[in-house]
Amino acid sequence: MGDPLYMKYPDLSLAQHVFTLASPASPSPIKQSSLKKVQDAIQEHKMAPLYHYLAHPQTGKLNGTGESTSHGAQSDPPPLKRTMSIKSTGIIGVLGFQASGDVDLPWDEQLYESLKADNEKELQAIQKEEDEAVEKAGETEVQNAKGKRAEFYTRIGDKDAALAAYEALLEKTGILGSKIDVVLAIIRIGLFFDDKLLVKKNVERCSTLVESGGDWDRRNRLKAYQGLHLLTIRAHNLAAPLLLDSLSTFTSTELCSYSNLVVYAVLAGSISLPRRDFRSKVVDAPEVRAILGSDSSSTSFNESSSMDVDGDTDSAKKATATPTPVVNLTTLGSSSSTGHEEPQLDFSPLAQMIGSLYQGRYTNFFAALANVETNFLSQDRYLFEHRRWFVKEMRLRAYAQLLQSYRVVGLESMANSFGVSVTWLDRDLAPFIAAGRLGATIDRVKGVVETRREGGKNKQYQDVVRQGDQLITKLQKYGQVVRLRGSERG
Repeated sequence: MGDPLYMKYPDLSLAQHVFTLASPASPSPIKQSSLKKVQDAIQEHKMAPLYHYLAHPQTGKLNGTGESTSHGAQSDPPPLKRTMSIKSTGIIGVLGFQASGDVDLPWDEQLYESLKADNEKELQAIQKEEDEAVEKAGETEVQNAKGKRAEFYTRIGDKDAALAAYEALLEKTGILGSKIDVVLAIIRIGLFFDDKLLVKKNVERCSTLVESGGDWDRRNRLKAYQGLHLLTIRAHNLAAPLLLDSLSTFTSTELCSYSNLVVYAVLAGSISLPRRDFRSKVVDAPEVRAILGSDSSSTSFNESSSMDVDGDTDSAKKATATPTPVVNLTTLGSSSSTGHEEPQLDFSPLAQMIGSLYQGRYTNFFAALANVETNFLSQDRYLFEHRRWFVKEMRLRAYAQLLQSYRVVGLESMANSFGVSVTWLDRDLAPFIAAGRLGATIDRVKGVVETRREGGKNKQYQDVVRQGDQLITKLQKYGQVVRLRGSERG
């Protein structure tokens, strides 16, 4: 079906830099670096519409009146509703459209007018090429000219014009592979502007096209797109198989870097996979070990790098443990035209989190989980919105894993295992138990946590009783209807 088309734009790493500028969780030096990259990209690609969208004094998402918080020390952002970024789309929708305000993208009217003039000149050239193709050339040349128009609007950040151009191009495209490429480009525009409804609609459209005869490469690309979309809408159980399967055949470097894909796959798998699959597909997976290190399943990953733990750690293991690698794969397989070197990522918190969870070293797990929230969840535009939910669900998984092995656990002993106080543990366990998500009860008088076995014959008995009650209720209602109709005939 030919090589993939329309893969160069939009540059999703630019959207990440915009998020970094707006996020209150990003350090100031990183914000300054992202500011320079955003400014360089705007000037290099003549992005007048995006510049207006972000920096205009009245309507700009970064500098708009009333959309920036006061300058000063960083603080946690206000709580966000899960549906906020779905109902109100925008490049910083996951932040509730509240830019931190400590680093501004300055507005330059003269620069904007210059960029706008360059855009108009380039658009005129594209229009001339398209007109000449209609008059003198064939359908292929006309489609190429229309494709240049769509790519032009995508490059400069004009969302509405780009979508309209791609839809017009899609209507006139007869080749299946080209149709898939157009829809994938529309999906990336949706991801760039965090338009989840647009992404959902076109992921479904692309799935239909691929199932009608898409080639191997495009099928694999779509798998990564689907997994990333499901991750952004908090469907980790559906995203994990797709993302993990994509690791061995990943070619969608226009979507994200390989190292980022590994992070997304590990996080989705950690929260959704059963313990056996968690080990084989995450902890011991060769693709994961290549990024996190060759000893990701050993106790060397259970040593906390940022918190002091109990003194029972074997010092010899510390001395001989293979160090966690610090690598930079963010440019792996990417086009040389991007030319931006991203900072190296330290994957040790992520490696410690999955290693300590699997090995049952819960003190280290809590420390690693906190580091993962700080270093990964809070810094990524796809993960930021779900960071608190993810941390809560991972705590629940750790609690359930520990309690699964016991009928009665001392509350103080359990608190010591997690490195927290009894009061804090009691307060954290209570909502999970009250919601029926943790099969246990807390007896503060005895100072114990008693587990309730939900599986086996006890569960089967409860299911039979519940289903029997439902059947009896239906039969009683049916009997009343039959008697009523009989009396009417009489």
